[in-house]
Amino acid sequence: MDVGILGGTGPAGRGLAVRLSAAGVAVTIGSRDPARAAGVAADLSAAWGGRLTAPVTGEDNAGAAARALVVVATPWDSAVATVRPLADALAQKVVVSMANALVKEGREMLALVVPRGSMAAALQAALPGASVSAAFHHLPASEMEDLDSGLVADVLVCSDDPGATEATAALIDRIEGLRPLDAGSLSQAAAIEAFTAVCITLNIKHRAHSTLRLSGI
Repeated sequence: MDVGILGGTGPAGRGLAVRLSAAGVAVTIGSRDPARAAGVAADLSAAWGGRLTAPVTGEDNAGAAARALVVVATPWDSAVATVRPLADALAQKVVVSMANALVKEGREMLALVVPRGSMAAALQAALPGASVSAAFHHLPASEMEDLDSGLVADVLVCSDDPGATEATAALIDRIEGLRPLDAGSLSQAAAIEAFTAVCITLNIKHRAHSTLRLSGI
């Protein structure tokens, strides 16, 4: 499997790229600025050296969209605009949404109500030919990018396509310390995305990098 990350130069995209490459998955970081994407890919490769067992490269977003499975890691307010021109390239593919519509107010993060209820649902509407899943919402980006952080977390996955859920879970399962959990249909994405605001607020208040772990499953 090779993975493209749209908007992969930000903290979330960089962290996912590092973890996937360390797990042996080739990654293409995408950006509106291909030179920036190539620079970030080079920086990550230099930082982690031989611990990255698959290549990390940088291209424009169209290049990242050409990969077998694609993750959308752009800021939430540019996610739909980013994927719309790539709809043909993303057709018949699994597209993973990790966007959360959040706004900071004081020392708290608040969840916003977006059209269609969730960013994952908005992306599915913009990409009718693709199978959208939602995942990776509650992972601290800095801990993801640091292979020495000892990160252990559960990752909730939801989609209306069982095949997309299975493919996303299989990808997560390759990353050391992460456990995928099938959370149901894409209608669950609204609650999953909104809970990210709670997780970040807790981390702000307690100066921590906590993760989600569910017992009893």
